[in-house]
Amino acid sequence: MSIIKEDDLIDSVADALQFISYYHPLDFVKAVHEAYEREESKAAKDSMAQILINSRMCAEGKRPICQDTGIVTVFIKIGMNVQWESTRSVTDMINEGVRRAYLHPDNVLRASILADPAGARKNTKDNTPAVIHMEVVPGDTVEVHVAAKGGGSENKSKLAMLNPSDDIVEWVKKTVPTMGAGWCPPGMLGIGIGGTAEKAMVMAKESLMEPIDIHELKARGPQTRVEELRLAIFDAVNNLGIGAQGLGGLTTVLDVKIMDYPTHAASLPVAMIPNCAATRHAHFVLDGSGPADLVPPSLDDWPEITWEVGESVRRVDLNTITPEQVKEWQPGETVLLNGKMLTGRDAAHKKMVEMIANGEELPVDLKGRFIYYVGPVDPVRDEAVGPAGPTTATRMDKFTRTILDKTGLLGMIGKSERGPVAIEAIKEFGAVYLMAVGGAAYLVSKAIKKADVVAFPELGMEAIYEFDVVDMPVTVAVDTLGTSVHITGPAEWKARIEAQALEIK
Repeated sequence: MSIIKEDDLIDSVADALQFISYYHPLDFVKAVHEAYEREESKAAKDSMAQILINSRMCAEGKRPICQDTGIVTVFIKIGMNVQWESTRSVTDMINEGVRRAYLHPDNVLRASILADPAGARKNTKDNTPAVIHMEVVPGDTVEVHVAAKGGGSENKSKLAMLNPSDDIVEWVKKTVPTMGAGWCPPGMLGIGIGGTAEKAMVMAKESLMEPIDIHELKARGPQTRVEELRLAIFDAVNNLGIGAQGLGGLTTVLDVKIMDYPTHAASLPVAMIPNCAATRHAHFVLDGSGPADLVPPSLDDWPEITWEVGESVRRVDLNTITPEQVKEWQPGETVLLNGKMLTGRDAAHKKMVEMIANGEELPVDLKGRFIYYVGPVDPVRDEAVGPAGPTTATRMDKFTRTILDKTGLLGMIGKSERGPVAIEAIKEFGAVYLMAVGGAAYLVSKAIKKADVVAFPELGMEAIYEFDVVDMPVTVAVDTLGTSVHITGPAEWKARIEAQALEIK
């Protein structure tokens, strides 16, 4: 029998969440580095370089890998012989750990959890409550998996109730392209097969807690049907040519994890949840001897990667930029932004569109300016702003036409692709959309020298800021003619991969 003290669980959860906010699992770092060295697409290779550099910077500076520090998911297995020294429930202990982690003064994490999700959507201010999956098992220990899941990848989760005769690999091949690039590849796919709809989803999420080992599996060969399926899906997805950040390339997924469960004879539930380039999870066991001891990795375990923009890269001054100059920018081109830009996410866009509809004057003049889709982490110490990577741009698509038409906005910066509605509006109004790398939030923040809230302060991290930036790297993702690299890039690399396969045959 073990006696687990309340503070041991609370402290362990809090420490784990701080730990994973700035330390990638080393298996992920190794897998990205291997993919980086194999990659033939320059745009994808550059993106992975930024991801690896950002990862090392976060480990050194103990600041979040991504500005979206996630919704907390906990899988906890409680031994039947365990006794608790606590007056709180296990749920309350875990949530207290989350609270302490997210309010830690040396590394304040972004509170993203909203209560009353279909109504007031009021921020809980401390990122509680966590989503907790509890299981009672034989034994006298408490085993805990803690993960923080960002909205960009979580929102791409898929569930299908397939027919028993349907091909799972074909479903994955068909479904992954519909997820766009907002889940920040390269990452992992967690797949749950069987049970019921909710069981399949939980298994998909739990499978993502496992280490990356697909290359070891390839080397020894599959021994089970599930292992055969992992390899088949891994190859099928990478052959789609989606690539890092959806720019086209050889590596889209680093691993595929599968958990399965018996199911009804008439059913084949299949769930798929991606982990992004800011994959964050930790595992610990409590045995009554005290809180978990999470050993920091050595900085020597990170590869020495440099990213050089080169002399030919276009530097622009956002304070003087004109529509005529923007027309010269080419799809896939790297641009270094300098000067002042505004920020604005979903809530700010919704508010601005409502004000426009009511004939009200906006609190900021957008004419000829650029807006960055970001909700930054609060700064600590001498930072101008905390990690400030881009959010998924497609969420702003429905607002784009109105904003471009009524305000004269010239450019937008976000993560991943734009949908057809936004692309058509960009083309019509001669605007431009630029992509910053998702999963490189701390690196991006180093380009921001000044940050002031200029409108809607009540929205917290969703307020409109004015950033003063120096050499902020972005890629021209949709040019003024409506050409999207997220369409042309994957198509090009899918064709290349297919041609290479034919040559090998």
